[in-house]
Amino acid sequence: MAEFIKIYEENPNPKDVKRVVDIISKGGLVVFPSDTVYALGCDIKNTRALERVAKLKGVKLEKANFSFVCKDLSNLSDYVRQISSATFKILKRALPGPYTFILPGNNNLPNVFKKKKEVGIRVPANSIVQAIVHELGNPIISTSIYDEDEVIEYTTDPELIYEKWGHLVDVVVDGGYGDNVPSTVIDLTGEEPILIREGKGSLEI
Repeated sequence: MAEFIKIYEENPNPKDVKRVVDIISKGGLVVFPSDTVYALGCDIKNTRALERVAKLKGVKLEKANFSFVCKDLSNLSDYVRQISSATFKILKRALPGPYTFILPGNNNLPNVFKKKKEVGIRVPANSIVQAIVHELGNPIISTSIYDEDEVIEYTTDPELIYEKWGHLVDVVVDGGYGDNVPSTVIDLTGEEPILIREGKGSLEI
């Protein structure tokens, strides 16, 4: 079974954060809290871990639409082509926050994503996942953990998440109850922003 590690958002304990990061850096899969729903992720640079996530999601890795969770906008140029100042201003206003922005990918994407023309970027307003990404030193990927029960699309209770995902992943971070509304997804690859999915993030940005 996975480790179940409690971390408080008000004051993430560096020792606990390091324990989670040690697992991720060895190729482990993590279920973590964000500023929206709990998500499944792994180190963006670990192909075997990425393949495990894709398998759990039932998709081919090359076709998977994983978001990249960054600590802040300083990671952006690592994976994103140069963007206009108008686009950057939208990102600056909205992030950190409950948004996924689709941006044009560049040639530095990890090998498995090389064919992708665009990439989803997340900078959650959640100190736990920010601390994890900061300690790891590079982004993690993120994909939602749906619940099979159609009434409750997303499970919010970390203990129930652990019951369901504990034998599939390597660590579940208990950051308290999660939200059940996903991020707002906005495509910024064209001249005008296009709303792909309305979620928790306000459209007034």
